[in-house]
Amino acid sequence: MFIYNVTTHVEPSIEKQWIDWMHEEHIPQMIKTGKFTKALLLKVKTEDDDNLGGKSYATQFQCVDQSSLEAYLKKDAGILRKSAQEKFGEKVLSFRTELELISTF
Repeated sequence: MFIYNVTTHVEPSIEKQWIDWMHEEHIPQMIKTGKFTKALLLKVKTEDDDNLGGKSYATQFQCVDQSSLEAYLKKDAGILRKSAQEKFGEKVLSFRTELELISTF
């Protein structure tokens, strides 16, 4: 299994709007691409939560193989990233990592 992890720092002024958008629009759009089988939205917990000027979230999209992830990156990623940028601008900052599941216990 492969996981496409997007970690996003969200400014407090748009946090609720961003979470609603993730639930109602963005995550469903990602799933509708057909490249992902499941998505998790997680809040990143740190000791410095109040000092960061916002909250951080990790969204993990699971796919069955690397070719599905590569197809998403090639075909869909640019359009969906642009949509987020147009809606929130610099009030959200994201970085992405690709993860490969080695084992579970």
